[in-house]
Amino acid sequence: MQQHLSSVEVDADSVIRAITPALDASRHKGQAGKIAVIGGCREYTGAPYFAAISALKIGADLSHVFCTKDAAPVIKSYSPELIVHPILEESYSVREEDKKIISGKVLAEVDKWMERFDCLVIGPGLGRDPFLLDCVSEIMRHARQSNVPIVIDGDGLFLVTNNLDLVSGYALAVLTPNVNEYKRLVQKVLSSEVDDVDGTQQLVSLSKQIGGVTVLKKGKSDLISDGATVKSVSIYGSLRRCGGQGDILSGSVAVFLSWARQAASDPNSNLSSKNPTVLGCIAGSAILRKAASLAFSNKKRSTVTGDIIECLGKSVEDVCPAC
Repeated sequence: MQQHLSSVEVDADSVIRAITPALDASRHKGQAGKIAVIGGCREYTGAPYFAAISALKIGADLSHVFCTKDAAPVIKSYSPELIVHPILEESYSVREEDKKIISGKVLAEVDKWMERFDCLVIGPGLGRDPFLLDCVSEIMRHARQSNVPIVIDGDGLFLVTNNLDLVSGYALAVLTPNVNEYKRLVQKVLSSEVDDVDGTQQLVSLSKQIGGVTVLKKGKSDLISDGATVKSVSIYGSLRRCGGQGDILSGSVAVFLSWARQAASDPNSNLSSKNPTVLGCIAGSAILRKAASLAFSNKKRSTVTGDIIECLGKSVEDVCPAC
């Protein structure tokens, strides 16, 4: 008989307090998290910036962006805080006979940095250029071999939905689909339509079918499952649906996931039995919602993504004071 799981509203504040590291004078640069965003092309430069800067605003020490050469100067101009690597290439700029060589160079450049990263965010502003996606597929395979967690959003979900082997069975992978992205995942993985009646069980089945990856299904309530449990985050957010909030979420989840892994490695921690990807999703979802609520209370209809980002710090501070 199949076990049916109901979603459990989680105490997100307790999770945030449990995994957020204390600010300690003895710590050095990098210990609070080194995040990398793989994304950004000619058309889309805002999304990778939103994800990367959100990671810093949450409390990560360093945030990198690996993007195309066209996107790099634009992203650099948004903020001097980000380390921007203009190494990705799109088909239009690469001759067919050079693709293998260029792909090898891209992978080698990312590999030089891979072991330094605590988490990769794959997809914000990535676009769907075939050559670019092929290169990113190889980056994901290498991240997996290096045991680096990956948070996948936006066009990264388009890539994964069509190449499930990239994440299947990888416990350190997180998928963050919106309504339409989730629908496509369900159709591809479960060969069915979204079940609005027993959606919780369907989410569990989806996660299990992809080998236990964590899925954060965005919606009125965010539902999070690793195939074993289902957690719900329903904290009130904002009535505004401006684009870019998913990018904030992916950057936030990356940081909290990194912190959760760090906290769980402490022999005195009671988190060793908890899944760090689930904890990271709970914390990231809750902080985005709190920040969106703060921004909306100030700006109402004119709330944009930058306003929410500016409220991330206070949202963390309200739950987990720095000192």
